[in-house]
Amino acid sequence: MRKLFFGIAISLTSLTACAQENKIVKGDTTEISVAQDKFSEIGTMELPAAVTKAIDTYYPSAVINKAFVNNSQQYRLEIVMEKGNSGTVYADMDGDWIDR
Repeated sequence: MRKLFFGIAISLTSLTACAQENKIVKGDTTEISVAQDKFSEIGTMELPAAVTKAIDTYYPSAVINKAFVNNSQQYRLEIVMEKGNSGTVYADMDGDWIDR
């Protein structure tokens, strides 16, 4: 008798699990396109004087490892500090820092 009730309980739970409907919600999809300025590598000697002055002022022990520029005249600078720490900073052509 015990096995009969157990068998019925298992059968009912498996049937209800299989009988569930999959609901598919169709809606409008929105595609977002973000225009990104691509940076091109340049030589460190090609940097504007204002950018190199900003690095010398705020990071006196830093060495510019690589420099990149985009179409908006924004500069991405990979710098290495005296103790081996490295980082990336962004500046505009006037030497003002850009948050990214």
